[in-house]
Amino acid sequence: MDTIASLFSFITTPVSWVIVQFHTMYGAVFGPDTGWAWGLSIVSLVVLIRICLIPLFVKQIKSTRGMQALQPEMKKIQERYKNDKQRQSEEMMKLYKETGTNPLSSCLPILAQSPFFFALYHVLSKISSGDEIGVLNKDLVNSAREAHIFGAPIAAKFMDSTEKVDALQASLTDVRIVTALMIVLMSASQFYTQRQLMTKNVDLTVKTPFMQQQKMLMYIFPVMFAVMGINFPVGVLVYWLTTNVWTMGQQMYVIHGNPTPGSKAQAQLLERMQKSIVKHGKVRSRRERNVIKQIAAKGRERNEAERKFVKGLGLARLTVQPDGTVAKGEPEVEAEDGTTSESGAKRQQPKRLTKAQRQAGTEPAAKTSLQKDEPQDDKPKTAGKPASGSARQAKSGQRKGQQRPKHPSKK
Repeated sequence: MDTIASLFSFITTPVSWVIVQFHTMYGAVFGPDTGWAWGLSIVSLVVLIRICLIPLFVKQIKSTRGMQALQPEMKKIQERYKNDKQRQSEEMMKLYKETGTNPLSSCLPILAQSPFFFALYHVLSKISSGDEIGVLNKDLVNSAREAHIFGAPIAAKFMDSTEKVDALQASLTDVRIVTALMIVLMSASQFYTQRQLMTKNVDLTVKTPFMQQQKMLMYIFPVMFAVMGINFPVGVLVYWLTTNVWTMGQQMYVIHGNPTPGSKAQAQLLERMQKSIVKHGKVRSRRERNVIKQIAAKGRERNEAERKFVKGLGLARLTVQPDGTVAKGEPEVEAEDGTTSESGAKRQQPKRLTKAQRQAGTEPAAKTSLQKDEPQDDKPKTAGKPASGSARQAKSGQRKGQQRPKHPSKK
């Protein structure tokens, strides 16, 4: 680990400088040698790094949305090559290359944090050994060594010996309890973050290798953090626990307001939107307009949650508009071919002819919306000659009803 950390020594000076600046600010409030001053300095370092990574996070969201747009094509590939897994993987990689998407984009924030993580680890390791590093002089190093977080020194590790912990003026039991609790919280937050992504923000109608990969990471990452955590100083555990909590909150915010189409989170979002729109009779926010605009543009490509949303608005006599608003009118009715119409009335079936009408060879008058109030005569209107002809044909034993006219050549 020291070898890996030394590879990022070029960033140890900026990291140590940021920590010193935050320590100066918090030291004026809590005291320069307290664990609160040094612990909050590490937490503030995490917050500053994550704020700087927001553009990368936005890029990650866009890349994830690109992956979601490929779900229909990926589903077709799966169905076409369901018996040939190798060909299926080749076609998937070809699709990624043609569209410029990257299924590993979810790992970008972790990769971007790696230099800061190893630099901080290197700084805390030097503090533990009492060596100066970056802008941390001897006095600051001694102050950090004496700082305790809930009884555990910032530079102490779970696997440290009793002699080493005694040199840091702490108890081995306190160090083991604090570090074990932090490792459990760190692993649990990582697992919950990944599980939330898999259960709420994934289109479950499409099974892809990317989903299988994310499912594996959901179990692998917590185990990795637990195994590696026993060799992390308390300060590094504070750093990693803070960044996990930040990631969890950031992901909850994104899933709540901008979920993946076809996911459980989207169904919950559309349900909340439907209640709000029906209650107020209009769209109240820009976010809702953007969601409705996307749904209106999909047309026949709407998923089940989106069709349910449109139908729910239709029952309230509200229709979605291409500009992202809703208008009062007839509800949309979805036909079997997926198209929609704004009329809720069912097509009337033609009435069946009575026996007398079939004999007379006349057609009943079709009722229209304009003729509903007009009185209809129960008796069919028949002409004299056709009726008498029909009667003669019935008496002579011929087939009843209207007869097919003879061909001119047979007359």
